[in-house]
Amino acid sequence: MPATMQNLRILVVDDNPHMLKIVRTILNGFGVVNIFEAQGGPDALHIAQTEPLDIIIADYQMEPMDGLELVRKLRSDDMPNPLLPIIMLSAYSERRRVLAARDSGATEFCCKPVTARDLFRKIAAVVDHPRPFVRTKVYFGPDRRRHDSDKYKGPKRRSDDDGAASEADAA
Repeated sequence: MPATMQNLRILVVDDNPHMLKIVRTILNGFGVVNIFEAQGGPDALHIAQTEPLDIIIADYQMEPMDGLELVRKLRSDDMPNPLLPIIMLSAYSERRRVLAARDSGATEFCCKPVTARDLFRKIAAVVDHPRPFVRTKVYFGPDRRRHDSDKYKGPKRRSDDDGAASEADAA
């Protein structure tokens, strides 16, 4: 097992104790030993403010704060690490939910029932290939573009100097 997995500090957020146990078991299988658990958004925010975390894995549908609201709060400037990778878990994989998770600032999306293989791929993606972050008037989070097309030269193309989105992207 790569040492990077053993050293990761991961927060798992789900209001279902059974799902927390499943994800913990999968992470233990990867060699992760520093696992924090929260049974909802408010607890997750407290842990994220007090613990140095590497990744958050959060459920989409929770009460009283859903995963989308949690991600938006985690991305705020009030948090110690708004650049933290966030993997959203959901039993609902409709396109609109995946896009809503992406647009809230989630880094990756993983469907339930979660498999060890899928979760490993998502964790490897955020560790091995972190995406740059973009800040516009309406969005802050990982770059939503999965590929960089050198062919596109239009007005919404990001500048090459700092990787930040242009003002046109905010429109």
